[in-house]
Amino acid sequence: MKCSLMSRSDATLLVEQSLARDGLVIAGMDEVGRGALAGPVCVGAVVVADLECQVPAGMTDSKLLSAKRRELLREQILAWATAWAVGEASASEIDTHGIIGALRLAGRRAIAQIEQTFGRVDLVLLDGSHDWLTEPRGVATSDEVLDLWNTPSSAVSSSYRVSTRVKADLHCATVAAASILAKCYRDAHMRDLASQYPQFAWDSNKGYASAAHRDALTTHGPTDYHRRTWKLPARN
Repeated sequence: MKCSLMSRSDATLLVEQSLARDGLVIAGMDEVGRGALAGPVCVGAVVVADLECQVPAGMTDSKLLSAKRRELLREQILAWATAWAVGEASASEIDTHGIIGALRLAGRRAIAQIEQTFGRVDLVLLDGSHDWLTEPRGVATSDEVLDLWNTPSSAVSSSYRVSTRVKADLHCATVAAASILAKCYRDAHMRDLASQYPQFAWDSNKGYASAAHRDALTTHGPTDYHRRTWKLPARN
């Protein structure tokens, strides 16, 4: 079935179709939470086997959608995607490995989940111009770190390639879907944490540097969910 006519702002599968020659399996990927002061960084990954299928209407970058619209699209994405996953790296892992290393861990965990449930991924379509998923030469993620989340060996030895594309979360349907799933997952996680730490208003700011969040840090100090190596407001 061919994709139906959509508005100009809707993401499509045209880029994925151009990349999926010779039956390559494409996973769209995007991250959420990179700039927050607290909480994990989350990376979504989405595979759609039938790249001629109809894309859910309104699919676009999660940042351009209301929370209600994201949740509605999330339900459609779960029915539409052939395989999907959200990987995460904790605040302590961000402190240990840096934000790029933590993004890589979260991304590899997402791919590992997909390869466990669906099968091999040949190419990852990544939003942006920087390939943070590929391990730099001479730097290897230790088995000890990967074992913290019981990451299977497929995440270490996978030979998937990475293709970066600026504004892929806006134009590429699998990447937009990954962005939406990661955003919904992380927002729900921060709402759960807010019930334990209501003083930080994480249910509304989601761990980002809102005035209320920064003021609470000066009053109460950081929690175990804060990124301690980041420049946090000092406690009074």
